Amino acid sequence: MKKLKQSASARVVTVSSNAQTTGRIDFSNLQGEKSYSGARAYSQSKLANVLFSYELARRLNGTSVTANALHPGVVSTSFGAEDPATVQRIFIPFLRPFMKSPAQGAATSIHLASAPELGQMTGRYFANGKPKKSSERSYDQAAAARLWQVSADLVGLPIAADTPSRPPFAAKI
Repeated sequence: MKKLKQSASARVVTVSSNAQTTGRIDFSNLQGEKSYSGARAYSQSKLANVLFSYELARRLNGTSVTANALHPGVVSTSFGAEDPATVQRIFIPFLRPFMKSPAQGAATSIHLASAPELGQMTGRYFANGKPKKSSERSYDQAAAARLWQVSADLVGLPIAADTPSRPPFAAKI
């Protein structure tokens, strides 16, 4: 955090996914130790990406650092190639012609990282280069703060005593 705050006009861009709309943060099974589903873990992680971005934006409020999350679109990559599920093996090859190219999928990330008009915009979710409303769960500030704390505990980082107040962002579009 200290390095980010010292950086002039820094931007944190987090790639999430529209899978965040089906995500739920299960604090009782956060790491999938009690039960595991690949799809559930994926959507939970994408929701966590958005929650972290919004929490980071709150924690960096008043600095020259912005934090935003994005959905790159459905991109034709080898993601999930080892997944034995029928959808991956059979349906994805037929859908590839309708997917974005990797360059098209990177466009929103590049836009968020470099567009001058976004230099002050923070705490938002983007798709196709434009702000978009994320899932209702992604705006849960208590869950975001708890996830931040649990994550810090898991990696052995102390939480700063100056935990931010919770100003509401106009992030809901």
